[in-house]
Amino acid sequence: MDTKRPNSEVYWETWEVSKNDRRKIKGHSSLIIWLTGLPSSGKTTIARELEKRLHDMGGHTYILDGDNMRHGLNKDLGFSKEDRSENIRRIAEVSKLFVDAGLIVICAFVSPFKEDREAARTLVDGSEFIEVFVNCPVTVCMQRDPKSLYKKAISGQIKAFTGVNDPYETPETPELVVETHVLTLPDCVDVIIKYLQDKGLIEYLGKNNAYSNNCE
Repeated sequence: MDTKRPNSEVYWETWEVSKNDRRKIKGHSSLIIWLTGLPSSGKTTIARELEKRLHDMGGHTYILDGDNMRHGLNKDLGFSKEDRSENIRRIAEVSKLFVDAGLIVICAFVSPFKEDREAARTLVDGSEFIEVFVNCPVTVCMQRDPKSLYKKAISGQIKAFTGVNDPYETPETPELVVETHVLTLPDCVDVIIKYLQDKGLIEYLGKNNAYSNNCE
């Protein structure tokens, strides 16, 4: 039996509870914080600390991380350019669902190609996508290299590894840049939190009764 249906037979259902209804009960806006950068630049470390800070402030959050996603939803994908793009496409669609659910979703992915990041951005409203370029020189990333991935790539054990034998397309106009070879981890997180506060995105964090139209 063919389980695939023509696009003309697939419809988008709408529900009685809206995205804004879900935001109101949580007391804050929902958005994607997209951390992109070279392997070992500090994306996952920042994501972990950022989520803890937002959670402690009363935020409803979730982290989507590259390795974790490849254990489940994306375990069928390799590391060709096509598979990497599909990896990001799926993650972006999942992130969109999280935003609709009223959550702050923190994405930590190398996401080396500009077109993939831009495609992710277009899935949500403009203010709901915050691209954070986690900037760190490749030489420093190589020194960190907690999984010895750079060493394996240089020795030829890993093919098409970003930063060694595969390109990373630097974001041209990200909302934020954090330089992890200059700033401490708390400082990096402070930069992101301040941006969210200045934009009014977490102004009402955890204050369900004080919710404003900033989140509509």
